[in-house]
Amino acid sequence: MAPYLRLRQICLVAPHLAPVISDIAEIMGLAVCYRDGNVAKYGLENALLPVDTILLEVVAPFQDGTTAARFIEKTGGRGGYMAIFCCNDPDERGRNANALGVRTANVIDHAPYHGVQLHPRDCRAAFIEFNHTAGSDDILGPYPPAGPDWQKFIRKDVTQALTGVEMQSPDPQGLAEHWGKIIGVEPVGADLELPNASFRFVKGASEIMSALEFRVADVARVLATAKARGGAVEGNAFALGGVTFRLS
Repeated sequence: MAPYLRLRQICLVAPHLAPVISDIAEIMGLAVCYRDGNVAKYGLENALLPVDTILLEVVAPFQDGTTAARFIEKTGGRGGYMAIFCCNDPDERGRNANALGVRTANVIDHAPYHGVQLHPRDCRAAFIEFNHTAGSDDILGPYPPAGPDWQKFIRKDVTQALTGVEMQSPDPQGLAEHWGKIIGVEPVGADLELPNASFRFVKGASEIMSALEFRVADVARVLATAKARGGAVEGNAFALGGVTFRLS
């Protein structure tokens, strides 16, 4: 199988799923495709919404002592939680990361799905996960974390694509190079270009996943909906789920 890497999923974290999930769905014109009972063993509940072929997930802790709860406490709720990539060989990419001094935090093996999660402290800014679903290299094929029929929930009349992820760091170039080595993508300046999205690294006070960038059908309409639901709109963006939603 030829090597490949695509952004498969972005995971945000919130103290509670409500009203974050309903706000995302209403403002961005998206639909929840799945709530995964398997995450309960980690003390979490979740919901996923497809943005074309990239999944947007929100997790929320329902008990103390979870990694997600510690993340919220540490960051004050600011910053995205995970960047999840599908690839041909998660184990090989995990070994490459280990050789860079990035530890494996968790291995998920629920056939046909296999995922390798890396330690956020070593990744810096957010978790990185590599995964593969056996027998499905079609971007619209089966993806068990999103449920059995996630494709039926794709809505494009309001939001057409998740096009980019913004990462902040006091040393954006250094973080871009670090993430580039982990995921195997050579930086272009302080950007990492994937086939279906880009990661942009900018100057900031702390290392966080700071913003998600979306292409929408009508920027003004989406901003008006965000404002009507109490969102703090500034320019072409608003804050939701610990990150900035930026529209074009």
